[in-house]
This record gives sequence, C-alpha cells and structure tokens, in this order.
Amino acid sequence: MSTRIAFLKGHGTENDFVILPDPDNALDLTPAAVAALCDRRAGIGADGVLHVVRSAAHPEARDLAGAAEWFMDYRNGDGSIAEMCGNGVRVFARYLQHAGHVTEGDLAVATRAGVRTVHIAKDGDITTGMGSARLPEGDVTVRVGEHSWPARNVNMGNPHAVAFVDDLGHAGTLYDAPSFSPAEAYPDGVNVEFVVDRAPRHVAMRVHERGAGETRSCGTGACAVAVAAARRDGADPAVTGTPVTYTVDVPGGRLVITERADGEIEMTGPAVIVAEGEFDADWLENAAR
Repeated sequence: MSTRIAFLKGHGTENDFVILPDPDNALDLTPAAVAALCDRRAGIGADGVLHVVRSAAHPEARDLAGAAEWFMDYRNGDGSIAEMCGNGVRVFARYLQHAGHVTEGDLAVATRAGVRTVHIAKDGDITTGMGSARLPEGDVTVRVGEHSWPARNVNMGNPHAVAFVDDLGHAGTLYDAPSFSPAEAYPDGVNVEFVVDRAPRHVAMRVHERGAGETRSCGTGACAVAVAAARRDGADPAVTGTPVTYTVDVPGGRLVITERADGEIEMTGPAVIVAEGEFDADWLENAAR
C-alpha cells in the first residue's frame, strides 16, 4: 500500500502555499517534486512550498535550534530554494497555531535569512519581524518590453528591484522575468516590484517573484517597496528616530509595513489555512520524474 503524505493549503494575501508538516525532515523534497506539487493543473497548485521541520532535524537550521524550534524550509514554485518569504512566514506561523504547536503571542521561526520574530494577535492578523533592509549602492534598470525604469536595489534577505511607475499595467503580464541591468547587480536573479502611489504613505504594487512568476502578493517585496518609498519621500527612521509606516496594496489584499528607528521592519497582515488532506507518495514520485 502506498504511503499517504499529509498536506495543508494556506495563503497570505493570496500568496498561496502547500504546507508539508515534516518535523523529522523525513521527506525527500527534490526540485522536481516541489514543482509537481505547485503545478496548478496537474498538482495541488501553489506559489511555493512551506516545508515544516524542527530546526534540530535540518542541517541548514541546527545552529538556530536554540533560538527557534521550527525551521521554514521554503521552496519556490519551480523547486528552487529561497532564503525567505514574508507571506510564507505568516502562513507558517498560522499552521503552527492550527496544529497546536503554538498559541497566540510571540514565537521565533528559523529561516535561511535568519531567525524571524512573529506575533499572532487575538484579532487574527500576524505581525512578522522581517529584519532590516540593505540598500546596495549602484544604479539599476528594469525593463518590460519597450518600457524601462530606474529601480532601487533593496535586499530583505533576498534581492529586490523596486521601480516606481505611472501605471501598473505597463509591467505587462509578468509571466516572464523582467530584464535588468547591470547583470552583476543580481547574480542569482531578482524579485521585481512595480509601484504606483495611491495616497500619502499608501502605495500599490505588482511583483514578479524569482522562481514563481507574478504572484498575488510578496511579503519581502512589500517591505522592500515600503523602504524604497520612504527613502524616495525623504524618510529614514534611523536618521530621524521616528518610525515610518506604509500601507501596501497587493493584488491579493493589503499589508501594513513599519520601519522602526533601529532598522527592524515589521509586516502585519492576514494568514489563512484553507484546506488539509493527503496525497499519494507514489503519485508524487511519478509526477516528479
């Protein structure tokens, strides 16, 4: 009899994930297996996979086990490994609450970008400490078709290029990755955000996520956008000592991003578990061939 593997499906502002509980790190998650799970026609369908592992059981997270019991082994929809996923951290925390591993309040989650602090509020929203942004020097340009824009290079543990545009439609379908220059700015590819203003400290964005295409939301992207918008608007909490907050609309909903005076960025938004079930291990093995 074939082995049955438990999974859940969840989303954060419609950035959706297959959740695989695997405390002992027993699953062999090859890139092909992840891509098969995320296939929206032949698989379960998702922007990525949240592999839920105890930090002590994963070779990439053992050193973090003293600070965070659980490791978010995140994979992009094409099977590639990612350092961090902001919406994913919220959904990861919601799963831990759903499974009874944690309750409302504070917890720590290990990621490849370091340990992230999370607060599960009574009203249901989840706030994630996203670390601080790095702003590498140098000019960057992104292009879609005949359009090109200057972009701000922002690193949130993963790389982002933030372009302010007149119309979000100019970004096209975003099925394919926008081109960028210079190539050395992003040797491993980049997430590209296109941004328009809605009101003071209120913007809207679309995003092409590296390894996933256009998604309904990107948490680290929203943080990068808020930082880029703040600097464009002349706001730098590290200089003024005053936190700055931006509302960021994404196709799948709304996120609230605050940059504190100490550089820490906090993201608040929803996280929902929508389904749970099982799939056949033999199906996954065959689909991944």
